[in-house]
Amino acid sequence: MSKDDRRQALVQAAFNEIAERGFEGLRTREVAAEVGVNIATLHYYFPTKEALIRGVVDLAMERFRSTLAPAGSPADQLRNHLRAVRRLLRDEPRLGTVMAELALRSARDPGLAEILRETTGYWHRTVRALLRHAVTGGNLGPDLDSDDVAAAVIAVLISMTLPAAGADRADQSLRQLERWLGLPPATD
Repeated sequence: MSKDDRRQALVQAAFNEIAERGFEGLRTREVAAEVGVNIATLHYYFPTKEALIRGVVDLAMERFRSTLAPAGSPADQLRNHLRAVRRLLRDEPRLGTVMAELALRSARDPGLAEILRETTGYWHRTVRALLRHAVTGGNLGPDLDSDDVAAAVIAVLISMTLPAAGADRADQSLRQLERWLGLPPATD
């Protein structure tokens, strides 16, 4: 197994542990054992538990970044992103579980809170840029505040990871968000 493959396997094992046992159940020894390495090897790749968690967040955010397709108008890209996130969370419920676990834990863990702030900041800037391009291209109204709307979009998408949201409420929220933005309603 190459170094990159081993690193990815450790991140995936930590992701699996969080999905199955929650953040509080994450044990680095079990992560190492799942990959077939000793704890010293895990620490070679991830000197701290925070570094391992950063890897888990990066893995999760890579899945979310995969929903950003550069095809079509900025409004099409935004609509497609919203719909792709909904499908992603429906098809990969463990992704939502892990992100919810990390978000809840971040209220008590400043290091994790910083990791999630950085990640959410990147996502916010990406959505804000899509909105700005859609306004410039005439796809959305000129009075739209792209910064505020990006914050609302991200808040809705993050809330979809919480178990209490439920699939029906998540779909309702996204449909309403699309209506507010003047995007054609989702059909899937």
